[in-house]
Amino acid sequence: MFLIKAPVIIRSRTKRKSSVQRQHLRVATLEGIPAIVFQTLLAGPFLTGFLLYLGANAGQVGFVLAITTFVNIAQVAVAFLIQRLEKRKKLFVTFGIAQRLIWGATGLVPFVFDRSLWVAAFVALYVAAFFANTVVTVLWTSIVSDLVPPSVRGRYFGMRNMIVNAVGSATLFTGGIILDAYPGGPGFLILYGIVWTCIAINILVLLKFPDVPFERSAETKFMPMLRKPLHDASFIRATAFLSFFLLLQTIVVPLYSYVMLDILGLSYKTVSTMTVVQTLTMMASFYVWGNLNARYSSKQLLYWTLPIVAVSCLSWGLQAFLPVVAALVIAHVLLGAGVGGFNQLSFNFIIGDTPKRERPMFTAVYAASTGLMSFFGPLIGGQIYGWIDGAPGWVQAYGVQMTIGGLLFVFSVTVGRRVLIGKREDASPLRRLIRRKTVRA
Repeated sequence: MFLIKAPVIIRSRTKRKSSVQRQHLRVATLEGIPAIVFQTLLAGPFLTGFLLYLGANAGQVGFVLAITTFVNIAQVAVAFLIQRLEKRKKLFVTFGIAQRLIWGATGLVPFVFDRSLWVAAFVALYVAAFFANTVVTVLWTSIVSDLVPPSVRGRYFGMRNMIVNAVGSATLFTGGIILDAYPGGPGFLILYGIVWTCIAINILVLLKFPDVPFERSAETKFMPMLRKPLHDASFIRATAFLSFFLLLQTIVVPLYSYVMLDILGLSYKTVSTMTVVQTLTMMASFYVWGNLNARYSSKQLLYWTLPIVAVSCLSWGLQAFLPVVAALVIAHVLLGAGVGGFNQLSFNFIIGDTPKRERPMFTAVYAASTGLMSFFGPLIGGQIYGWIDGAPGWVQAYGVQMTIGGLLFVFSVTVGRRVLIGKREDASPLRRLIRRKTVRA
């Protein structure tokens, strides 16, 4: 009797554990759906459009686009402080709610402040929201990396990102239609109405987030804990390279919407459609990169995303031969495939190739380094577009993008190959044959 019942009990416990884990993953996925709606309507072309509506210039737009990454430097302190926690959920939910409420409050700026203070008030609220977000990001990454089994990470995040970005695509398209139908203040008021609704739903889902056990670092002091990632040669080389790559990339990519709206004079609907094209491609790439990640390392695949991003910048030059919209579609398709893979694989690299106990500090060091470089990128880009204000049309429309794209491509295939892949002397069949003959001789 015992021999018969024992396997049944084992299967029942395994099934129960699997069911709870699936439920947790489902909550993590559902949390992203309302989040992507309000994030989409508060970022990208809508953020640029709202800033222009408030009276911001190119330099101020670049600053706002950059500040979200600059505050990532604070993640290093957060990664140390959370080691004192027994539970992560309470702090995660508290800062998550604060971040969402402050970010949503940016929509009240035209109603509360004098017109002369609109831009300054928006920036103050925006910065406060993203300081709270630094805590949320460290805790979310730590919780989710413990929540998702290593064997399914590539496929799970590929599927989650695909679902979430499908909702994001629909949101982009709908938002563009709304702003074209109701230009200016009325349109942004409608968008913020949707934002506030989704923030309320997202907060309710946050409360259901699981509180998985937290394995704290063996180190108790700040400097020894910080030395862990800094003394990991492979990790720090990859982080330094990717940080510089992002510095170059963010000189132009975050300002795509600014160029399309302010320089090329395209409508919100057209700009939103471009972003939808990028997001749809990104969705498809999430699935492809996720499946490939089950067979190949994150670093190796990460390398192959870099030339795609570079070519997406170079393809802006197609405006010289093709209609503007056609050239932009090609550029955004390539950008979606490249950036989608880059974001997913860099995240998988951080949570998969780093020690579990030290992961918050590894994540924070990566975020601080890439965030600092991504902060300066849009600032430089905003200044460049200010300097070329009186330049020929082609320089403003695609000259800067092509220059940066060329630099990115060369940097990727030279330094990027050595850092992310290393010396691949045995990769070529011809080299293997030559090497064998040399050894025999």
